[in-house]
Amino acid sequence: MGTSAVILTKKDRYSPEKLLADTIVAAFHSDSALYFYNNKMYTNEGTFLYTTLNINRKSDIGNNESSLIFHIHSISSPSTDFYYHEDLGLYTSETLCQIGHIEDIYGNQELIFHFIYEYLKLNPDDYFWIADNDWVYSWEDIQELKSLPYDPDWCYKNPKDWIPNGNR
Repeated sequence: MGTSAVILTKKDRYSPEKLLADTIVAAFHSDSALYFYNNKMYTNEGTFLYTTLNINRKSDIGNNESSLIFHIHSISSPSTDFYYHEDLGLYTSETLCQIGHIEDIYGNQELIFHFIYEYLKLNPDDYFWIADNDWVYSWEDIQELKSLPYDPDWCYKNPKDWIPNGNR
């Protein structure tokens, strides 16, 4: 399994239904295709755990298509717990949680960039975190990236090191 990524949001405002709605809008505005079969996973007790979506986009270069698997977890899922605030320099009084889990970023950097730009436009207080990195991308960082020529390695570089004003 490759490197995963997640969206971070304030725990008290997380709703799987809102994430699903925002994912649909972000996919639409990023010219991506969204495949949602409505296959929900439940605990043995019948409590909702998560659902999975596929987000696809044809590359601007050639006929390549990239695809990612995007998981939306329940509010009570242990998969939403987030403990790395200080490690990532997120000193906030709000408790953050992990939502919108992306299974593997490799080969999907352009798709993720366009999608996360549109998602953070809708949710500017959220963050985008690639699990192997010690930094996050804020809405301001992604806006700065959008103004620069596209770099396929954008998600492997600390925004504080290469984005003008890459601060939170």
